[in-house]
Amino acid sequence: MLQDSGPHRMYDRFRGFLPVVVDLETGGFQSATDAILEIAASIVRMDDDGLLTVHRTVSFNVQPFEGANIEQAALDFTGIDPWHPFREAIPEEQALTEVFKVVRKEIKDQGCNRAILVGHNAHFDAGFVNAAVARCNIKRNPFHPFSHFDTATLAGLAYGQTVLARACSEAGIAFDNNEAHSAAYDAERTAELFCDIVNRWKESGGWMPSFD
Repeated sequence: MLQDSGPHRMYDRFRGFLPVVVDLETGGFQSATDAILEIAASIVRMDDDGLLTVHRTVSFNVQPFEGANIEQAALDFTGIDPWHPFREAIPEEQALTEVFKVVRKEIKDQGCNRAILVGHNAHFDAGFVNAAVARCNIKRNPFHPFSHFDTATLAGLAYGQTVLARACSEAGIAFDNNEAHSAAYDAERTAELFCDIVNRWKESGGWMPSFD
């Protein structure tokens, strides 16, 4: 039985795609060589009025892969200590497998065909995900290989802001800079921003699928 079997359905809204908000904290900017340190994915759902809401977020601390590069500047920026004994970090293959398991279940429950990655500067996160998928030889990646929804672009259009904190402020979404640069926190704020933009578009008379 489909999760969204009422008059408004996610799989109709995005042409069969399930938007999933992803955020990563990394050891640098180079997806082929730099470590993934945290990964989070926020699931969004559609209510009976056709509005998107954040359903839940899954996140993992990730062990740097063998030979990974980690820039000290990146650690200073995020405040992450990759070797802290209480991080409870897991290998990136396990982290991706667990995230993908949640995403695939949601795809099935909502009757979608595939997930599409939503991110703030989405190509950055997608690049790291795709590099890790290749590195770990994971065969079943639920995300579209090259299409993404970028909330930096959408927020620039909707609010005239491309920085996540500033876009959230314009949207009326609380943003705590002391909590930022955690994958889970940033994924949830990005998911709220994405939902707000899509919902405002609907309420302003923008396109929505016909359910006749």
